[in-house]
Amino acid sequence: MSGSSLDGLDIAFAEFVHNAGSWSYEIVAADCYAYNDEWKNRLQNATELKALEYQLLHTDYGHYIGHEVARFIEEKNLHYKVGLIASHGHTTFHVPERKMTAQLGDGAAVAAETGLPVVSDLRALDIAFGGQGAPIVPIGEKLLLKDFDMYLNLGGIANISFNDPDKYIAYDVCPANRVMNMIAAKEGKEYDAGGQMASLGNVHEGLLQKLNGLSYYNQPFPKSLANSFGIEEVYPLIRSFGLTHFDELRTYVEHIVQQIKLAISNSIRFNSGQNAKLLVTGGGVFNAFLIDRLSTQLKEKNIEVVVPDENLVQYKEALIMAFIGVLRWRQEYNVLSSVTGAERDSIGGAVWIGQEA
Repeated sequence: MSGSSLDGLDIAFAEFVHNAGSWSYEIVAADCYAYNDEWKNRLQNATELKALEYQLLHTDYGHYIGHEVARFIEEKNLHYKVGLIASHGHTTFHVPERKMTAQLGDGAAVAAETGLPVVSDLRALDIAFGGQGAPIVPIGEKLLLKDFDMYLNLGGIANISFNDPDKYIAYDVCPANRVMNMIAAKEGKEYDAGGQMASLGNVHEGLLQKLNGLSYYNQPFPKSLANSFGIEEVYPLIRSFGLTHFDELRTYVEHIVQQIKLAISNSIRFNSGQNAKLLVTGGGVFNAFLIDRLSTQLKEKNIEVVVPDENLVQYKEALIMAFIGVLRWRQEYNVLSSVTGAERDSIGGAVWIGQEA
């Protein structure tokens, strides 16, 4: 899959075992193939293209994904071991209120390049049933990672899930790495390594108040964010205050932490003061300053922030996309309507048979 932070194509080879009603997994191999400048620009500017140019990019990117998967299989010596490819692609347009979402990366092209069966368009059916189409990873959290109370992914967008047996809830919290990376780029950096720049800045209370006052945060869940919210609304708001990049980063870190804490506070079960564990994954985990601020704030609520092994930190979403593909292949529900707000649970994904009969 490709996240909104545009760092590259995440590929994971996972094996799943189903035994006596329970699932287990192993990430056998994983890697992130970084985008070159050309691909980064093409994906970043995809929403500005004319219809034909967009469709050509959809096809080109599908062949690119297939080529990179074939490269991964070669480099990791996985010949004859891969039974199925689940391809999320790269999200461009996401308009759930109009029952539309679009992920670049033609599944047919992936199947043609690899000669393997492919499951793609993982969000489309949930959207058609009136859901947000996001987040879709909670099915994997529920069935693969049962030992935690909450799950936070700090990617281009931060999203959170609550492992409540009565009703599984998840939603997008706020833009995260994508906005911080845009600020860091002004200092000639791809990202704020370890949160060092943010740690040198000061919180600007006026900006923080404006960020926290954005209307999205007052919407009830289920809800989800398009990349455009961070790029077209949040980032220009930050820049409008004329602060140093260090102060911008410091203030935005505080905004992320406060919105995560608010999301947990709004959960009845996990706002009761009981001990709970929050599993944190995604590239934002490597921002030590952000994790330290988050741990400090959540400690007040008796919530332990747990950072797992590096493979799960980096490739949790790729792992769960693979699992969603497996569930689709087995014709079992792979998207939870309690999370997305759809009419019902669904078995999402288009199947492309790439091998010869």
